[in-house]
Amino acid sequence: MARWLILIGVLVAAFAATATAAASESWDVCDGPPGASTSTCAPLQGPVDPQGRELWLRKRQATPTGPGPHALYLVGVASSEAWLNGQRLGRNGRPGATRAAEVPGTYQAAFPISDRLWQPEGNTLVVHLSSFHGGLRLDYPMGAVLVAPYPYPMPKVLMPAMLLAAGALLAAAFGFGVIHAIRRTGSSLALAGMAGAAGLHAVLESVNLIGTYPYPLHIWRLVAIWGLAALFGILLVSWVTARFWPMAGRRTSVGAALLVATSLVVPGFDAKTAASLGLGLALAAAITARGVYRRQPGARAMLAWLVLILGVLTIWPDVFVNLSYFVLAACLVLPLLMVEVVRLGWEAERRETALARAAGRPDRLTVTSSRGVVLVPLADIVAILGADDYVELRLVDGQTLLHAARLDTLERDLSPAFVRVHRSALVNLAHLTRLEREEGRCRVHLSHGEPLPVSRGRLATVRAALDGGPEAPTA
Repeated sequence: MARWLILIGVLVAAFAATATAAASESWDVCDGPPGASTSTCAPLQGPVDPQGRELWLRKRQATPTGPGPHALYLVGVASSEAWLNGQRLGRNGRPGATRAAEVPGTYQAAFPISDRLWQPEGNTLVVHLSSFHGGLRLDYPMGAVLVAPYPYPMPKVLMPAMLLAAGALLAAAFGFGVIHAIRRTGSSLALAGMAGAAGLHAVLESVNLIGTYPYPLHIWRLVAIWGLAALFGILLVSWVTARFWPMAGRRTSVGAALLVATSLVVPGFDAKTAASLGLGLALAAAITARGVYRRQPGARAMLAWLVLILGVLTIWPDVFVNLSYFVLAACLVLPLLMVEVVRLGWEAERRETALARAAGRPDRLTVTSSRGVVLVPLADIVAILGADDYVELRLVDGQTLLHAARLDTLERDLSPAFVRVHRSALVNLAHLTRLEREEGRCRVHLSHGEPLPVSRGRLATVRAALDGGPEAPTA
């Protein structure tokens, strides 16, 4: 356990510079065991890369000057063994010249170095590596090949923070899943997916805090981490779209998926993960900014959170990927979960009051909102726009009201005077002035407010309703 905790410090404290550090140190690469009569060595160019080959490295290692024992840390997708001044330090698996000859080691290895092995000067460090079982090829296969104090200093807050964030996010995913089972709303399902993806991501990132694993599994761990980050970004875009731009739900979700997929071209899986999150966050911020411009409730607070998390990603990308992302994700979903739970209780109470008030008033819609219960005459409603588990009522006086109801339910309960023109819009036929085709798309113009798009599947129903008048049946 102590060795595992030592190694995590290498991964967290210096991961961003691992490939550069490994390449910048004065390693020589040899075509055989250094010191053999047939072996020649030359300076290493680029990162340490044993993928698909047997690799011998040699380095002149200065004697450590700091107090306490030291160790050689090898972190990466390779089997390894090492010597200092001709004395074996240890072996991780068994390096070989072929796939059959190699025995895969673990992703992390630490070889403690006895003080008596160090010479005052002229120390020679030899490392033997091979990697034939890694799967997909990595741009930076070795995270660390370095001598550092033993045990490696590691932030004490790291493990509790990671595990606490993972537990909170998975609990939030369960909570939103229960809410979805009750309300059947897309927002609760998206939030459950976001919390679950971030929680599983935190679990995979904290695997190294708990223990090591065979190096062939590492590539699939990295792929899973990228996939969960991409899923979080796509679901975030889907959720903010449902809140602030419901008419563009499918387009933005598809656009988010295509945009996030471009992160695959970024070299290095840490960079791929950061890019997938950054692209999703940027698109979500753009959609939320539209909500701020239209003065939609909650848009300012959401945009502030998105700008904060994008700022952290830009300034500290490595800290963001390894820790801040999970903390910030938990800071988003946990308050939303509490709001949803409280809202469920309030809505149950309001529903009872609304049912009592609505008895005998079929010409009015009982609207439940944060301000209480209001009876709105149906004749005053110009259009109803869906916003997932809310709807926005547009009234003849230019006001808008948020109503805690679903568009599908209102379409079923309201009179035939309301017709569905889009999956996110109902219009009152009494306020419909004309149907026009503009730039290849059909839109309905209303007596008040902006025109609304008409989907192709609803066009025949809208035309029939216009021809038949308000009493025509809706689809």
